Amino acid sequence: MSAIVLRQATIGDLGVICRLRLQRTAWLTARGSDQWTVAGRGLPIEIFARGVGRSLDAGETWIAEVSGEPAGTITVNRHADPGLWSPWELSDAVVVHYMIVDLRFAGQRIGHHLLAHAGVLARQQEREWVRLDAWTTNTELHDYYRREGFQLARIAGPIATGPSRALFERRADSWDLGTPVTVPAARGLGTAPNLGAVQPNN
Repeated sequence: MSAIVLRQATIGDLGVICRLRLQRTAWLTARGSDQWTVAGRGLPIEIFARGVGRSLDAGETWIAEVSGEPAGTITVNRHADPGLWSPWELSDAVVVHYMIVDLRFAGQRIGHHLLAHAGVLARQQEREWVRLDAWTTNTELHDYYRREGFQLARIAGPIATGPSRALFERRADSWDLGTPVTVPAARGLGTAPNLGAVQPNN
């Protein structure tokens, strides 16, 4: 199998990321989930695109590629929606957003490597935790994060009124990251940190 390569995303990837979001929303709807749907209080694609665009401008978004094809995406920063994590929890963590894997690459552990990359970024920034919020009603997604080594911290209280209030966390030093491989810097974004070109069977 081809290696999974992680690179920093550019604004030119916005269309790909929106396509992944629409693809995954349709897949979830077919499985009976309201995640990311307007009916389920998910962000309309136009608002999602604006949020991703800001993250792209800030250098917070990454693309996983297999044989040069975009296979998934993740955004990692230090921010969360109000009422989810406390200020002290955010002060020693990076936060995962918008992790989506292209269905064509399902079963190739793309999500595993994207989450491990969040661990790399946390350690580079001297932060102890990787934290994320998951769609409250999507228990299959909760099970996925548990299989990836995350623990449920809690369901956020009533001050957090959004549909994604299941809070998961994992220590940044809990990944066995091996030796990272430097890949070329993202186009137009200067020098990228050690990202990791990893084999799917790792």
